[in-house]
Amino acid sequence: MLPEPDPRTVAALAGDLAAAGFASEAVRAAWGEDADDAVPRGLHRPALRALGARRDPLAVLARLFVLGVAQPAADVEAAVPGAGVAGLVRLGLAETGARGIHPVALIRPQTFADVDGEVEWWIASDLDEAAVGGPLPVEHVLGVGGASRTLAGIQLPTPARTVLDMGTGCGIQALRARRHAGHVLATDISERALRFARLNALLNGVDGIVTAAGSLFEPAGDATFERIVSNPPFVITPRVDGVPEYEYRDGGLVGDALVEAVVTGVGARLAPGGVAQLLGNWESRGDVDGLDRVREWVARSPVPLDAWVIARENLDPIAYAELWIRDGGTVPSDPGFDGLLDAWLDDFATREVTEVGFGYLLLRRPVDGRVTLSRYESVWQSLGDEAIGGHLAAALAAHDRLADLDDDALAAAVLKTAPDVTEARHQLPGAEDPTVIELRQGGGFARTLSVDPALAGLVGACDGDLPVGVLIDAIAQLLDVDAAELRADLLPRVRELVFTGFLTFP
Repeated sequence: MLPEPDPRTVAALAGDLAAAGFASEAVRAAWGEDADDAVPRGLHRPALRALGARRDPLAVLARLFVLGVAQPAADVEAAVPGAGVAGLVRLGLAETGARGIHPVALIRPQTFADVDGEVEWWIASDLDEAAVGGPLPVEHVLGVGGASRTLAGIQLPTPARTVLDMGTGCGIQALRARRHAGHVLATDISERALRFARLNALLNGVDGIVTAAGSLFEPAGDATFERIVSNPPFVITPRVDGVPEYEYRDGGLVGDALVEAVVTGVGARLAPGGVAQLLGNWESRGDVDGLDRVREWVARSPVPLDAWVIARENLDPIAYAELWIRDGGTVPSDPGFDGLLDAWLDDFATREVTEVGFGYLLLRRPVDGRVTLSRYESVWQSLGDEAIGGHLAAALAAHDRLADLDDDALAAAVLKTAPDVTEARHQLPGAEDPTVIELRQGGGFARTLSVDPALAGLVGACDGDLPVGVLIDAIAQLLDVDAAELRADLLPRVRELVFTGFLTFP
């Protein structure tokens, strides 16, 4: 078991890391961009080659805590003079061995940016599969992976008094939530994970985070929260002998039942107006699409919920099984790979699973109990999920404003075209008029919309001066069409453009 972190020793280590310049950009510069990009893929050799024989503190710490490679005792002692090797051992981060100081955990610098600017954290976690050299232990505490960065980036950057981080793992979501929250309760079934979370809070000088052990909502008792964030153990894993169940990713239930339990139960833990943001997997079964199954879960919540569910990826059963078998450190050349693949495919076959979706869910408890948002969509294009929280917050605010406007009020509103919106026109050579007009969004979800000349003209004319209705009437006169009919056609689409961020209220 990881020792309980001693605050004084952790503070000394933080000072050592800062003095060594142990930061993301410095490490990346030390071994180069290509080698740095290879590290998350488990390829450490290029980074080691680039560092060569360097023995300065940055190089020693990078080998020891980013790559998980043992270092000479004298070099480590020089790199962490405040905490010392003895301090690393007391914290459970390293141990002495025949080849010097062996890392027991990783500490990786992580840069994160939101609307308030950029922050650099040191995040401690268990050794990854490249450092372990094989399959991971089931009690493994994961560091900051792609899913963690996604959830951290989509968190709403708006104030909240209380936040529940359910399934905190190494604590990255709690750290992110604390930037805009007065108090964060971080929970997990793993005491090892909670100790890493407490260590990381101390290491980065972040207070206001309290940890509690238990499953799902149990540690919170009867409390409600203004914000709930969760990267739950959503991975769909066969419940048969011989298939390891990793605490950080497997919830112990069949199929996608754990995500279902979170969705149906989260409403009662939200304060009125509170928002839950979750990551999850969901199965498409037979002829039933996965998003339709999520819609049914939301409908079964005993507390009415606004819902915005975004599918980011779909995988067929074979690809999904391969992804998570490899994630556990077993590759196709290993003797046990085929048996694990059979177990996954047999499990999917029992439920007629055709594909597995991945995405994020934004669920809100309406203040007055009246559901006004029910949006289930797929966004496949590649984009920076890690910085989308501000866009989600703006969309929610726009939705709430639109919900209070009938068509007459919307027609009387003044709108502006967002500064990141561009227009592209495509036409055949020699043609007088374009065959396709596209509006393209530079931020947000980087949406591209095909529009007709009337809507394109309206968006182009929204400069914050004239009301929407006046503009529509002018366009109707220009196109020689009925103004009332054009209003009925355009106003619903204007609502969509405001929600998605193409148009904004001044």
